[in-house]
Amino acid sequence: MNILDGVCWALVPARGGSKSIAKKNIADFAGRPLIDYGILAAAAANRIDRIVCSTEDADIAARVRQLGGEVDDRPAELCGDATPVLDVIADFLQRTDARDGAVPQAVALVQPTSPFLLPGHLDEAVGKLLADSGAGSAQTVIPCPHNHHAVNQRAVSEGRVSFVYAEERRIAYNKQTKSPHFLFGNIVVFRSAAALDQGAVFAEPSLAVEIPEAYGFDADGPDDFRLGALMLEAGMVELPFLDGQGK
Repeated sequence: MNILDGVCWALVPARGGSKSIAKKNIADFAGRPLIDYGILAAAAANRIDRIVCSTEDADIAARVRQLGGEVDDRPAELCGDATPVLDVIADFLQRTDARDGAVPQAVALVQPTSPFLLPGHLDEAVGKLLADSGAGSAQTVIPCPHNHHAVNQRAVSEGRVSFVYAEERRIAYNKQTKSPHFLFGNIVVFRSAAALDQGAVFAEPSLAVEIPEAYGFDADGPDDFRLGALMLEAGMVELPFLDGQGK
């Protein structure tokens, strides 16, 4: 497999099927199709050389093209609910290499359900990864809220609640005694070769790019769509790159 050194493409996985919201990837989110946010962020980033959407859906494909992105027709066998995203990525890279003779050194996985992605976050993740030849990927992370910390997790058995990590909870019983934990933010950028070799999107070692908690928001179900709109209205997140972009 030939590698295009220093090149990073954005890959947007966006199939048409969705159980939580019909055609979720192009459903209205705060006044524009959900898929717009990631594509327009990638278009405004300095380190993204090409934007490709993997989909089998004609309506999604039409919207992507309207925004200036490219469309890769996803094979039918990779359109199921349980299809791992790595299978979609591997298929795309292998077909691209066979057709064009080369693949990008890095791929930024831009998921439509992460609408609060900033161009600067993309650029920082791509820059960190390409500057470290030993790294397999870079990912944004957000601080884990105190109540969601691993040592606060409970198990329920026969109606009774117990701490999953009881001994650790006795030691780390408040915010001050807990070690910092993080959750996935909104973007992972991986080296094409590392992802294929390791069979993992979060190819190791993976570099951290810490971002504010609000930008790690995930838009999955109807309540998330309502909450996301409120967050934008309240100014909890700012997406200035959208200014002047048609809806």
